[in-house]
Amino acid sequence: MQSLKHHFLMAMPHLDDPNFEGSLIYLCEHDHNGCMGVITNRPLDITLDALFDQLELGGEESPHRNAPVYYGGPMHKDRGFILHLGDSQAWDSSIQVEDDIALTTSMDILQALANGEGPEHFLICLGCAGWEVGQLEDELKENTWLTVEGQAKVLFSTPPAERLTAAAGLLGVDLNLMTRDAGHA
Repeated sequence: MQSLKHHFLMAMPHLDDPNFEGSLIYLCEHDHNGCMGVITNRPLDITLDALFDQLELGGEESPHRNAPVYYGGPMHKDRGFILHLGDSQAWDSSIQVEDDIALTTSMDILQALANGEGPEHFLICLGCAGWEVGQLEDELKENTWLTVEGQAKVLFSTPPAERLTAAAGLLGVDLNLMTRDAGHA
């Protein structure tokens, strides 16, 4: 099994599942236990300020308070997953996905952001996406997803509405030109 950790999953145009339709997922784990990632291009109608208020973290003076909060996926929707640039060692519950990208799930990073500290580049996702062992591989065989190696600039420097197109562009693919139908005419 080739690990797809630090890869993007791009939903193919024919994927009709409302949880994943039009989604760009960044895979944070992929091993013998399955895989998990977060959707990175679906901002919710709330900002980090509302999250600070709900969690009573302060944050009135935080320069991050207007940052969007993203729908990260249908699993664990009550948990925050913070994808960020930097070292995972700085936070209580964190994994290093790639040399410069980490995923943190502990409150200490949210408190740091509320205090105007913490990583400069981050995505706050509520929920995540996960697949059991072999499930993603089966979906890939069914042409449900395209994959390409992840890039920090797509995650942190590209506007959310353009991330899926930017990731597909890494493969030289225009998803708008792909048909929803399979087979011959």
